[in-house]
Amino acid sequence: MTKDSCPTVRSQTKLMNVLIERGKPQEAQSIFDSLIEGGHKPSLITYTTLLAALTIQKNFSSIHSIISQVEKNGMKPDSIFFNAVINAFSECGNIEEAMETFWKMRESGLKSTTSTYNTLIKGYGIAGKPEESLKLVDLMYREGNVKPNLRTYNVLVRAWCKKKNMTEAWNVVNKMIASGMQPDAVTYNTIATAYSQNEETDRAEGMILEMQKNGVQPNERTCGIIISRYHKEGRIKEAFTFVYRMKELGMRPNLVMFNSLIKGFVDIMDKDGVDEVLSLMDEFRVKPDVITFSTIMNAWSSAGFMGKCREIFDDMVKAGIQPDIHAYSILAKGYVRAQEPEKAEELLTIMIKSGSHPNVVIFTTVISGWCSAGRMDHAIKIFYQMCEYGISPNLKTFETLISGYSEAKQPWKAEELLQVMEEFEVHPEKATIFLIAEAWRATGLTKEANRILGTVHSKKQKMETTREIPTESLEKLYDKQTTTASHSNVLQIPSVATGDQKGSALFLRKGRMVLRDADFPLDCSWFATKSMYLPLGCKFGARFPIVCRKQCQGQLGMYSQLTHSCTVVFLN
Repeated sequence: MTKDSCPTVRSQTKLMNVLIERGKPQEAQSIFDSLIEGGHKPSLITYTTLLAALTIQKNFSSIHSIISQVEKNGMKPDSIFFNAVINAFSECGNIEEAMETFWKMRESGLKSTTSTYNTLIKGYGIAGKPEESLKLVDLMYREGNVKPNLRTYNVLVRAWCKKKNMTEAWNVVNKMIASGMQPDAVTYNTIATAYSQNEETDRAEGMILEMQKNGVQPNERTCGIIISRYHKEGRIKEAFTFVYRMKELGMRPNLVMFNSLIKGFVDIMDKDGVDEVLSLMDEFRVKPDVITFSTIMNAWSSAGFMGKCREIFDDMVKAGIQPDIHAYSILAKGYVRAQEPEKAEELLTIMIKSGSHPNVVIFTTVISGWCSAGRMDHAIKIFYQMCEYGISPNLKTFETLISGYSEAKQPWKAEELLQVMEEFEVHPEKATIFLIAEAWRATGLTKEANRILGTVHSKKQKMETTREIPTESLEKLYDKQTTTASHSNVLQIPSVATGDQKGSALFLRKGRMVLRDADFPLDCSWFATKSMYLPLGCKFGARFPIVCRKQCQGQLGMYSQLTHSCTVVFLN
């Protein structure tokens, strides 16, 4: 960096390098942006550092822009900058431009190093052209000033392994030995990984004998590759046997390996296997973490033993381990399965008091518990709490409530949720509309069900450009959906969080009145949809007309007490 360069640029460039070393390339990029916004002129080293940060983030779209800026500012690229550009192009598989940069570097009188060649060889491997990289090795030998090193051969081995050409990978190993170098743990681990990915785990384990024969000590990585593959193949007992073999090798299994074993034994419901793993953990003095406890909790929860599940949870807390969202989720799902929604709800309070933040999955789980119990007043209360906590409901949340109202024989309330969904910008899917239609149909109101299905058909007509789908086809699709997915399926515990942290003020302002049914008698509800009939003699003021549901609700024999009910409709 030149002496006359800005002190701010020098100090900020150093900070960018520090952040990259700490694994924070995004922050390094932000510092560069701040320099530009502050009117500072980046140095060549600054641009080189930025290029490194972008390459780590796999953000390759700015490579040409950085090169242009360096040229525009009249800077003369040095070998470090050229190598950074070569690395960026190689990482994105653009080996053609990586080679062009390599030749430009040589033309400018700068010498390439072994590291430069290794980067290009890596690029050919990423591009799936390891055979081309052999030409670079020959070029290194011809030039004489640079020679292949151990990393050169290891990169070549990895390139052939990536193509699943194990014969060529071993040929590289033989060339390495012929050149006077010995394979190291990286070499053998690369080959072991390839064997395991090819589902040849026994051959991967055989690498340990090969390593020992050549005086190379297997390491944690070697063992992790083998245990992980055995677990994926469902050969958990072989994985456990291998852990005992690690003892013979003088190696210490780590927590990740033990958690993998516990998960494997839990999957096959082998309690004795879990106990053996826990005993071995104690022998090696490896302390369990939240993943260990959560895995065991999940086993008890799935088996329906919630008392034991809660006991494991309490043991985790006593051990000073902070439960994560997954641990709480396991408890909540278990309580809902056990038809104890009140205990699932208690977890929300416990989480908040302990500093944990419930997410949309936890809230929806609790809501589903109350829906399954037929307590829609409690379900709506939890819905309110979620919104007040600043968490927006997702499609699963609304479909859970819709199914709950369907089971409670209150289809009009299920339909009201469409307006609330609109407030939250949650778009109903076909399945959502089918749920509401089924809610109407289950009460004998086929006309209302067809009206809802008609809205799907109406939207389809607007969006369809290639062909029209007749109502009969929609109803057939609806019938197929309802025969394959019952309400109980919809009320299953959610497993994917898709909600975001959108502010709920809009809903709390507009939607609070929409869902205030719990505060009103059964015969009057705040109705939010705009598709209801408005008889002329049934209005209350200009803003909130009352829609008499006498005709349609009178069809409900079991709900004859609702024949004089009314519904308030928002006309926004």
